[in-house]
This record gives sequence, C-alpha cells and structure tokens, in this order.
Amino acid sequence: MDLKMKHVVIVGGGFAGLTAAKTLGSKKDIRVTLIDKQNFHLFQPLLYQVAMAGLSPADIAAPIRSLLSKHENVRVLRGVVTRVNTSDNSIDTDIGSFSFDYLIMAAGAKPSYFNHPEWEEYAPSIKTISQATEIRRRLLNAFEKAERTDDTKEQKKLLTFVVIGGGPTGVELAGAIGEMSRYTLARDFRNIDASVARIFLIEGGAQILPMFSLQHAKRAARDLEKLGVQIWTNSLVSDIDEDGVTVGSERISSSTVVWAAGVQGETMQFGGDVGRDRGNRIMVESDLSIPGFQNVFVVGDQSNIDDGSKDLPGTAPVAMQQGRFAANTILNDLAQKTRSPFKFTDRGQMATIGRSSAIVEVGKLKFAGLFAWITWLVVHIYFLVGFKNRLFVVFSWGWSFLTFRKGARLIVDRDWQIGGETDSPSQS
Repeated sequence: MDLKMKHVVIVGGGFAGLTAAKTLGSKKDIRVTLIDKQNFHLFQPLLYQVAMAGLSPADIAAPIRSLLSKHENVRVLRGVVTRVNTSDNSIDTDIGSFSFDYLIMAAGAKPSYFNHPEWEEYAPSIKTISQATEIRRRLLNAFEKAERTDDTKEQKKLLTFVVIGGGPTGVELAGAIGEMSRYTLARDFRNIDASVARIFLIEGGAQILPMFSLQHAKRAARDLEKLGVQIWTNSLVSDIDEDGVTVGSERISSSTVVWAAGVQGETMQFGGDVGRDRGNRIMVESDLSIPGFQNVFVVGDQSNIDDGSKDLPGTAPVAMQQGRFAANTILNDLAQKTRSPFKFTDRGQMATIGRSSAIVEVGKLKFAGLFAWITWLVVHIYFLVGFKNRLFVVFSWGWSFLTFRKGARLIVDRDWQIGGETDSPSQS
C-alpha cells in the first residue's frame, strides 16, 4: 500500500465506521485503517434476542476483516484508542500511534446510569454480547432457583423481572420475557408455573415508546399487558440493589433487573477543546466535523450536531447515513468540491412487542400487528451482515414461531471464559 496516499483512520467497526470504510474502500487513491476494540461487527438491534435465548451470539456478529476483505486499501486492526491529538493529526492506541490526514470517530455509546454507576452491578444494560449473555444467565438462573425452592416468597421474588426504560429496547425485552415465560418455559418446569412470572416495565416519561405516536404507544402497551407486562409510567427509579428496585415510595422485590434507560457517548480524550452535550456526545458542525478541525469527523452515537435542530436518534440508520456522509465529504475534499451539511433521511421506525406483534411508522404510514411484525422481521434480516447469518436467523425464528421453542437456553457462568477474556463495549 502506497504510504504517500491520503490516510483515513476510522475508529469503530459498528454501523457508522463499517459504512464509512466500505464507501472509501472502493477508492484506490486512499488508504484506510479501521481500529476497533473487537474483531467483529455486532448487529446491536438483535442483542435482546441473544439475551432472551432466541439467537446465539454468532448469529448477529461477523468478523470485520471478512466484511472488508475485498477492499485491498482497507487495513483492520484490533486495538483501543486512548487519545486523539488534533494538534499533530495523530491518535494514541494500546498498539502504538497512528498519524492521519482524516479521522472518522465512530466509537459509539455506552450505558448511562445517571450518576449511579453502582447500579450497573445489579442491573446490567444490553450493549455488548457479554452483557446479553449475562442477562440470559440471570434470567434463566432465576427460573432454575425458583424451581428448587418451596419458599413462596422467594419464588415470587425470583419470578419477578424488572426492565427499566420504555424505549424500543426496553419494550422488546419486556415483551420477550413475557413471551418466553408463558409460551416456552411454562412447559419445562414442574415445581413452578413459569407463566405466572411478573414483568415490570418502568418508564420515567408519560408514555412508553415516546418517539412513536400516542396511538401506537397505547397499542404496544395493550400488547405488552397481554403478555403479563405491568407498565409503570411517570415512574423514576431511586435505588437498585441486589434485592430489587425502589420506584418512588414503591418497592419491587426482584432478583433480575435489566437497564434500558439511557446511553452516553463513549469517553475518549482529545488533545484539544471539544464541546460535549449532557449525554457526553461531542458537538459537531453541520458537516459532522469538530469545530476548528475540518479533517476530524465524529459520527453516530458519539456525536450531536450543534445547529439547534432536534437531536437525532441513536439508531443504525442515522449511524450508517452519517458514516457514508463523512466518507463522501472526504472524497469531495480531495476532488476540491464544496462541502454540504448533513441531512438525515428518516425512513421510519419500528419496534416489536412479541410473537406476531409489532408497530411500524414510516412518515404518515402507520400500521401494527402481524404485517408490522413481518415487516420488522424482513428489515432486520436484510440489514444483517452475511448470508450465513441471515440463513441461521430465518431458521431460528421460523422454528421458534412454529414450535414456541427457544434454541439458545444455555446458562454460561461468568467465570467461564475462553482464554481468560470477555468482550467489552465495542467501538461501533
């Protein structure tokens, strides 16, 4: 690879970084280095399916190298970026320093516990594979422990599950727990009735799914209630410990709590002043560059456009469009073309509530029910990377739909690790 070519460094192999790398990968006069903490691209929208034993981790992940193997000008490295030096156009990593002509930061987001980091021990979030498998371990262990005790009070605690956060992730998790307990696990136990498991969905705002219309939010609430989910809105969590959750003056005893309430931009040191919002996202110009440094772009969940407009959602479509835009802006710079502001094209939003139930909103088009669920299914399978992954997911979902069985109900203890390693939040 010619070292005299313009060098673009991309941090993060998620939706934004991977899209940027593919866009630049077809250009022979540019060399690209993509750095990520992990060696795989993770399809985060389906992580809850791993947590709920519907899919295995391998079904929703693919090696970054294989995804970019046909792009000979793209080099992939596994490493952790510790500092960005805007003064001399370089980054520091645990595998050395790298200079760049252009930098695309796409390191993603991490959970926000709203100044209560101690809650994470008792209420894991769902951003990584290890977190998803930990949630699965806790959930399945709760049923196992309930099966082997005759203490009705302890059984009630073990069969009570709390999901904090009423956005799409929280709704999908709560619906999946209700579906699993009533239609899958109810067949497998003899000392307990798994179908009477209690699921609480706690939301601080006035409605669940606040980004959807009130009509669809109410429809989702009705569908969740059919699965045994109790929805608490206008409810703020004040404490979480090993015995449950405190909401205002109410106490919910539970051994399994899941956090889906908030995220913040991935923390990273900059060798220059950068503005950040209250969610720790870096404030960028309308062209997604850092003010004063037009060769440094921040995209996806790690950024927020400082133009007074409404904040963009932390979704895959936003990340992919911004990754593609940043890459094309670099190409336009090299072709000496004028820059233009980023404009997000909203292609709609969707959420699934359970088996055969979902809501979809695309502009003025709004629909729910079975057809919406099929639409959700097709869209998610389409965006999965790799034919093999799509094939396995179609088979797994088809099997679950016809038999009500879950295929990945394995309890893997936390101290069982391959090579002594676990995965950490991915730069994505």
